[in-house]
Amino acid sequence: MSYKEQIDANRIPQHVAIIMDGNGRWAKQRGRERSFGHQAGAETVHVIAEKAARLGIKYLTLYTFSTENWGRPAEEVSALMHLLFDSIEEETFMKNNIRFRVIGDTEKLPKQVCERLNSCIEHTSGNTGMSLVLALSYSARWEITEAAKQIVQAVQKGELSAEEINSDIFARYLTTNFMPDPDLLIRTGGELRLSNYLLWQCAYSELYFCDTYWPDFQEEEFCKAICDYQKRERRFGKTSEQISE
Repeated sequence: MSYKEQIDANRIPQHVAIIMDGNGRWAKQRGRERSFGHQAGAETVHVIAEKAARLGIKYLTLYTFSTENWGRPAEEVSALMHLLFDSIEEETFMKNNIRFRVIGDTEKLPKQVCERLNSCIEHTSGNTGMSLVLALSYSARWEITEAAKQIVQAVQKGELSAEEINSDIFARYLTTNFMPDPDLLIRTGGELRLSNYLLWQCAYSELYFCDTYWPDFQEEEFCKAICDYQKRERRFGKTSEQISE
């Protein structure tokens, strides 16, 4: 029986976050440049996004480009920006009723890319299905630092008191304040770390790591991760007995 057939439709995670790793190594295995791997990875994004939407997942957040990635060779960064510009297909989003959103320090992105992103965000804002969220020029430390700055400013303006600040208030100042925390975080490519991704939000997320490089992470691999998630007991600090009750 395939993993697709094993999925329990009543236990679909509401929010899945993915660290799409392995594009460069996938290309290297084939004797090609890293840009070839990124192109293949972009095609996988469309496959997984459509599958996630069909499964009924409400939010799919993809770690597309980190703040640390700006330090990669200029040619690779340029190729990634061009690929990002070319791979945003509003037609696919509209066909699948997907709403497109972005989190991250987008002011650092090229003007043309920002215009393309904003156009897609605007045109899909009325869609009511899954939200596809790209983390672009993003890092969790950047996000948390920016949230702290905004809270300080709110306190200085008298809009917020120090006594009012708690985890719920803090979360309102994060770029992810429009969606719930990830139920499941997937990382492809064999690495076992979070790489500065959604550190606040993933406090109680279920983590799934696999060796498959992102370009090879197709529908069945995605369904395997969902099945693995559905076998886990999410206790959020409580005991199994408390959860059962």
